[in-house]
Amino acid sequence: MADAARQKYTFDEYVELEELSPNVKHEFLRGQVWAMAGGSPDHAAIAANISTLLSNQLRSRPCRVYSSDLRVRVSATGLGTYPDVTVVCGRLEVDPEDRKQYTAINPCLIVEVLSPSTEDYDRGEKLEHYKQIASLQEVVLVAHDEPSVEVVRRVDGAWVHVTYRQGAAELPSLDSSLPLDEVYRDPLEGG
Repeated sequence: MADAARQKYTFDEYVELEELSPNVKHEFLRGQVWAMAGGSPDHAAIAANISTLLSNQLRSRPCRVYSSDLRVRVSATGLGTYPDVTVVCGRLEVDPEDRKQYTAINPCLIVEVLSPSTEDYDRGEKLEHYKQIASLQEVVLVAHDEPSVEVVRRVDGAWVHVTYRQGAAELPSLDSSLPLDEVYRDPLEGG
């Protein structure tokens, strides 16, 4: 895979690479492709808890919750990535450059469970990419090591950050919330 980091790819070639590498997910930006880090058991459990909470709350609405298997592309910047949880309301729009039509371009909410190796990237450069998605209303950044959920929401064209350390993180775009005791339910001992 070392050659992959030096070679320039088109988005179409990147999509083909992903098909040939089902066990490792990669991000794509400006012709560069790099492997995404795997998460800890707690990271996976937190993402699953959030998926369950959102799926239950959105069951009767025209919104669908997706796992980290859904690739999302930021049309304005070209970033292709796999958020931990993605919500799309209404019809799923796919990237016209993806012949298989597996890449969403219209999420309304994205969740990233932070880890020590990706936190700076997720809070910085990646968040700035996400903010370029016209349909996106909220990005939820979830700490892996303590009960802390930061919601970055679009309000009148600006992005506002609200951090929740108790109670429930409010998600006005979905008229729902994430109770922190449920987000962090069943933690692993020492994990």
